[in-house]
Amino acid sequence: MNYKHLFICLLMGATLSASHTFAYNKLKPLDENKEVSQQLVEILERVHYNKTVINDEISSMAFNHYLDYLDPSKSFFLQSDIDSFSKYKLTFDDALRSGDTEVAYTIYNVFLEHLETRLNKLIADLPAMIKGFDYTKDEVLNIDPDQLNWSDTQAELDEIWRKRIKNRALILKMNDQTEEKIIESLTRRYKNQLKQIEQTDEIDIFQIFANSITASLDPHTSYFAPRASETFNINMSLSLEGIGAVLQQEDEATKVVRLVPGGPAASQSDLAPNDKIIAVGQDGEEMIDVVGMRLDDVVDMIRGERDTAVNLEIIPSKGNGQTSKIISIIRKKVKLEDQSAQKHIVEIERNGENYKIGVIKLPTFYSDFAAIQAGDQNYKSSTRDTKRLIEELRKEDISGLILDLRGNGGGSLQEANALAGLFIPSGPTVQIRDASGRVSILGDQDRSVTYSGPMAILVNRMSASASEIVAGALQDYGRSIILGGQTFGKGTVQVLQALDKGQLKITQAKFYRVSGESTQHKGVVPDITFPSLLDEDTVGESALDNPLPWDQIHETRYPVYWDIPSITPKLTKEHNRRIKQDPNFISVIEQIDYIKERTENIKTISLNEQDRLEQQKKGEQDEIARENKRREALGLELIESVDDIVPTDEDSYEHEAGEILLDFISLNQ
Repeated sequence: MNYKHLFICLLMGATLSASHTFAYNKLKPLDENKEVSQQLVEILERVHYNKTVINDEISSMAFNHYLDYLDPSKSFFLQSDIDSFSKYKLTFDDALRSGDTEVAYTIYNVFLEHLETRLNKLIADLPAMIKGFDYTKDEVLNIDPDQLNWSDTQAELDEIWRKRIKNRALILKMNDQTEEKIIESLTRRYKNQLKQIEQTDEIDIFQIFANSITASLDPHTSYFAPRASETFNINMSLSLEGIGAVLQQEDEATKVVRLVPGGPAASQSDLAPNDKIIAVGQDGEEMIDVVGMRLDDVVDMIRGERDTAVNLEIIPSKGNGQTSKIISIIRKKVKLEDQSAQKHIVEIERNGENYKIGVIKLPTFYSDFAAIQAGDQNYKSSTRDTKRLIEELRKEDISGLILDLRGNGGGSLQEANALAGLFIPSGPTVQIRDASGRVSILGDQDRSVTYSGPMAILVNRMSASASEIVAGALQDYGRSIILGGQTFGKGTVQVLQALDKGQLKITQAKFYRVSGESTQHKGVVPDITFPSLLDEDTVGESALDNPLPWDQIHETRYPVYWDIPSITPKLTKEHNRRIKQDPNFISVIEQIDYIKERTENIKTISLNEQDRLEQQKKGEQDEIARENKRREALGLELIESVDDIVPTDEDSYEHEAGEILLDFISLNQ
């Protein structure tokens, strides 16, 4: 978790008045911070994989991270503030090493002064501001993050605030909110944010400061202050009820990173990765705006008693990205059985014959540790379940097997190692290199093989960690064709180190394939690529700040069963021929092109209501037209609303993977 996401990013508002007065409590370092600071330096320099010395280079990076944590949307500081802070740029390392973290509080208190002044003034002026907006005026709001700079003057910053508030008010207006409701909603938001600021304490600031240092080492090393540490441990044990979604803070909103397979969000609603949550409401209660709210507080609001409903106002990633809707999700605990491996059969007709391709969907690498500790001989595990399903599929006379690891974010390393062993007699599956350069090898010791026939593994950008170990090993062995998208690229190992106050999650080792290639940063590159709506530029390890690089070590000894690279060109040629004629693939490719064109070319959004309504209508019409083109080609009933569109890639991608397997079989006969 990147602790940039644990601070408040606030939407923008009104013009400041020089005569306005404010009241805030300046924060000062706690004495207890000193010992924790020194512990952090010692552990980071001794344990971290890179053995990085906390020096001026790290300080310079940490300085920029700290400013970005406090004011990521450049909403409060002016360029003159940044210039005045520049004298601290090379002092962050010294502050952490000595334990004198005064610099962090000095910068924060300036930020706090600007923030409280802005919010107090905004709350007072908001009614008049909302009533004065002219939605027939032709003006635009810049939404290109690459063009976001610190404002030179207060007047320049005031104008940015005005436009962003107008945009939020326009979104609410387009969702049929009255003027009074808009005023009430936005006023409540800023009052809530003032309340959040009042609850921010010295420990919170120290955590942000400490994580500006850790983020300069790699994106997975993080310091957890006591409160955050407790939340982290709860998340790891899955002991609280929620919606089954991984969230992060992005600019002013809470963004959905991925859905937990088998969780409520994945099974109950149309919540999807990259959707933005802008308000949360308990069942039967009023929605509370969460734009700019701390991520841990948003998570607390979403959590709740099992079998109760939580309402989320979201801006869907699909569509024009400017219109929100409200969805409802029933909270559940994600049970082990909900994430268990599942099987089915895809039937393919070719040359007058029907072929059966077995498919095993594995959402995560799991093991029921509690049952194991209790001595239950029938404990559930991903390897045991997969083995049983394979044996059942073999009885149905399958011609090939697809292991679907799409969206599988990892899990138990031992399970990944054992599961890979189902498909090879024995041998190494993964290498682990620690900070001292020592390499240990994990492998399958069981010479029995559950399935030795033709197989393919489906992956995508959200296949990570243990999924990458399995896919990489079976690709190196020539045991499986890898199909889909380039995987996430998380090839690092983290451990938890207890501190006097809180704990440190620190990167200690890296994973390497049996071929010697790291899975870090690069992930696993498929033999044949399938079109995907997941943007590799914004999702994955390479999209994070300061990821550890890809590299290689010595390969291990392992056999190669099929020379898959030699026949990949022929398989790819047939694959491309088919998808050019497949309505489902054509629809996905058109949608990818549409999103890419919109992302690359649309750098501003209109604040004119009529323009926005026309854009919204056109976006929906284009989406309906694409879907109906697909449906017409397949002989399906046409639709009239975007709400009737459902994801279509599951069956088509599995079917095409089966076609590739049949091509593979024919080339090896």
